[in-house]
Amino acid sequence: MMHMRKDFSRRFSKTVQMHKQYEPLRTLPPAGKAFGHFGEWLQGRLGAGGPVVLVTLRCDKLFAQAWHEPSPTLQLNVSGPAAVSHLQLRLLLRYLDRPETGRFVMSANVPQGVGAGASTAALVALGRAVGADDTQLATACLHVEKASDPLMLSRPDGVVWASRLAQVYRCHKTPPKAEIVGGYFGSPIRTDAQDDHFADISDLLAGWENATETGNLAVIAQLATEAANRTTLLRGPSKDPSAALAHRLGALGYVRAHTGSARGFIFAPGYVPTNAQTMLRDAGLHGITNFVTGSTI
Repeated sequence: MMHMRKDFSRRFSKTVQMHKQYEPLRTLPPAGKAFGHFGEWLQGRLGAGGPVVLVTLRCDKLFAQAWHEPSPTLQLNVSGPAAVSHLQLRLLLRYLDRPETGRFVMSANVPQGVGAGASTAALVALGRAVGADDTQLATACLHVEKASDPLMLSRPDGVVWASRLAQVYRCHKTPPKAEIVGGYFGSPIRTDAQDDHFADISDLLAGWENATETGNLAVIAQLATEAANRTTLLRGPSKDPSAALAHRLGALGYVRAHTGSARGFIFAPGYVPTNAQTMLRDAGLHGITNFVTGSTI
């Protein structure tokens, strides 16, 4: 009996140690967190030969969160989509002038390749976990991934963002409150930082600034739809159902990930049809979700 008790005690102690090794929440302060996005309100070239610019669509349902504690070696444990590699973490720490050591634990729910900012959100969360100032993170993310979303900003959807330069081109008011129901169409598409094959949207930006200034969601949705249609015409896919689906849903318009599979349909709050998610599934979208975005969230 004594032998059985000792054996049980050893096995119980070993189990406790294994759980402690992988439990971040109560043992690794401070935490860094960053939200993702769901495609873009607008994305394209600023003139035929200008930089690629975008207005991101904030989505607080998607996030990455990271914890850090000192360690003599560099360790990275990820729960959920692994949007950052060990090498990318090392490059981030080097650029931030932080020791290339420590134990990092990350949890995330941002799918990769859908146009939701998985890699930028992960890098921002990791940078915040080691106390990096947000003003450092734009150039740090650009250094690691060569193109970034504005997820390190306090109002990521309140700027026209030059993604290949990690710079704010212009500030504007955050779009008004809107309800989005969306999903993913087709296979994931990873962003290529060298890819600048986008439609010119410089003519849409003046209208965008006026529409956000006045809080006109209907005009905002029209501009977003035009930007999305231009991208689909130029880049495909050829059988994208989004424009027709937006009409059938009675949506104000739709948004898309301009290098990804996310598609979102824009409604005034409270006006999403009860069968909207079923209609999206029937049209071939998956990963259906809904969320509220805009200036009052």
